[in-house]
Amino acid sequence: MARIAVGGFQHETNTFAPVKADFDKFVRADGWPALVRGEDLLPGIDGVHLPITGGVEELKKAGHDLVPLLWCSATPSAHVTEDAFERIAAMFLEDLKAAGPLDGIYLDLHGAMVTEHLEDGEGELLRRIRGLVGDDLPITVSLDLHANVTPLLVELADVLEIYRTYPHVDMGETGARAAQQLNNILAGAPKPKKAFRQAEFLIPLNWGCTYMDPAKGLYEQTLPQLLRNTSAVTGLSFACGFALADIEHAGASVVAYGETQEAADAAADAMIAAVNACEAGFGGPIYDAAEVVKLARSMAEDADKPVVIADTQDNPGGGGPGDTTGMLRALVAGQAEGALLAMLIDPVSAAQAHEAGEGATLSLALGGREFPGDEPFVCDCTVLALGDGVFTGTGPMWGGARFQLGNMALLETGGVKVILASKGMQAGDTAMLRHLGVEPADLPIIALKSSVHFRADFQPLAEEVLVGAAPGPVYADPARLEFRRLRAGVRLSPGK
Repeated sequence: MARIAVGGFQHETNTFAPVKADFDKFVRADGWPALVRGEDLLPGIDGVHLPITGGVEELKKAGHDLVPLLWCSATPSAHVTEDAFERIAAMFLEDLKAAGPLDGIYLDLHGAMVTEHLEDGEGELLRRIRGLVGDDLPITVSLDLHANVTPLLVELADVLEIYRTYPHVDMGETGARAAQQLNNILAGAPKPKKAFRQAEFLIPLNWGCTYMDPAKGLYEQTLPQLLRNTSAVTGLSFACGFALADIEHAGASVVAYGETQEAADAAADAMIAAVNACEAGFGGPIYDAAEVVKLARSMAEDADKPVVIADTQDNPGGGGPGDTTGMLRALVAGQAEGALLAMLIDPVSAAQAHEAGEGATLSLALGGREFPGDEPFVCDCTVLALGDGVFTGTGPMWGGARFQLGNMALLETGGVKVILASKGMQAGDTAMLRHLGVEPADLPIIALKSSVHFRADFQPLAEEVLVGAAPGPVYADPARLEFRRLRAGVRLSPGK
C-alpha cells in the first residue's frame, strides 16, 4: 500500500474575456463543488462526475492510503488573479509539507490556466510542487481536452492523461487512467519516455466536438488504433487546445509515452500527422443571431422536437459572462413565439423577480452589463416560476453535480421565455430547465448559452442543432482576434 496525495485546481482562461476569476470564485460552489481541503475533499467530490472522483476510486481499488490536499474550480473567465493563484498554490504547498512521506501524487488540473502574472498556471504549480517533493516522486495528471499543453507540463509530470470526449463525458475515466498510470509506476514499471508535438493551427471551440468528424474519428479510431499497435506505447493523448488564450503555447497538441523513446516518438508523430491531415475539417456553419432565429423558426414549423440554438459566443464555459443580450433581442425581434433562452446570468434581475413573486409583471433591465458594447434589454416581463438554484444534475456530463446557482427565475417577454440564474454557468443540463418546471421536449426552440457541452443532454431531444453567433467574448473564429504572444507560424483558422 502506498501513500498518495490527491488534489486539483481547475480553470480555463479566455484571455479575451471581460471578467477575471478572483479567489471568491474558487471558494464558492456553482456547478461544481466549493473549494474543499483536507478531510473535506473526499466527501466533497463524492458522487460528482469529475476526474478526481475517477482517480480516487481507482487509487482506492488498488488499496492505497490517500492524502487529500485541496480541490477547487472556477467557471471559465478571463485571467485568474495573482492573489487567487498565489493563495491557492500556497495552500497546496502547505498541505504537501504537512503530508509526511509520500509515494506519489495525482493531480486533477485543466491545462489552460492563465493568471495575471503567469502564462502557464499549471506548469508553475507543478514547478513549485517539484521543488518541494523532488524529481523522483511519481506525479500523474489528468487534463481537459482543451488543455494548452506546454513543454513545462510535459517535463514535470511523469504522465499526462487527457479527456477523449467533447462534451466531456469521460472525466471520471480520464482521472482513472491517470491513477492507473501512477499505479503502474508504483508497481515497478519504469517511468515512461515522453514525446510532445504541437499542431500549427488553432481549433475553434465549436468544431473539436467528438460527436462529429474529424474529432470523432481521431479520438474513436486513430488514437485507440495507435495505442493498440504496440505494447511499447504506454499512453497517448490529443488535446484540441483552447484557442481563446493569447499565450505562446496555445493550440492543439499530442503527448505520447512509451517504454522506449522510439516508441513514444513514433506514436506522437503518427497522431500529429493524423491531426494535421484533418485540419481543413475543423469548421462548420455559424449563423448570425437574426439568421439563426429565422432558420430555427422555419425548421420548428414542421419539427416534432425542439430546434436547439447554441448561443456560442456567450458561453460561460468558454469565458463568456452569460449576460449578453444579442440572442434574446433576436428571438424577440424575430417573433420566436414559445422559444426559451437559458440561462441569462443576472443576479440583480433574478432578485427583483423573487421580490415581485410568481405571476407578477414588472419592468426589468436584463443582462447587458459585462461585455463591452452590449447593453441591458429593457422589457416588461411576467414572472412564470421561481427557484432557489439548488438541484442535482442529471445529464451525461453534469450527472450528480450539486448545482448552487443562486436565485433563478423563469420570465416571459414578447412571447419568449428566459431563464435567469445568479451564478455563471453554461446551460448544459436539462435539470436547469426542469428546476423551473420547464420540460425541454415541449419547446419549439431552445437557445442555450453554451458551445458544445449542451449536446450531451440536449442533442438527443433535438430535431436540429444550429450554431449562432451573437456578440460575446467566446469568439467562434479565432482569426477575428489579435494575438500578441502566440508562437510564430500558428494559423488562426484551420486551413487558412
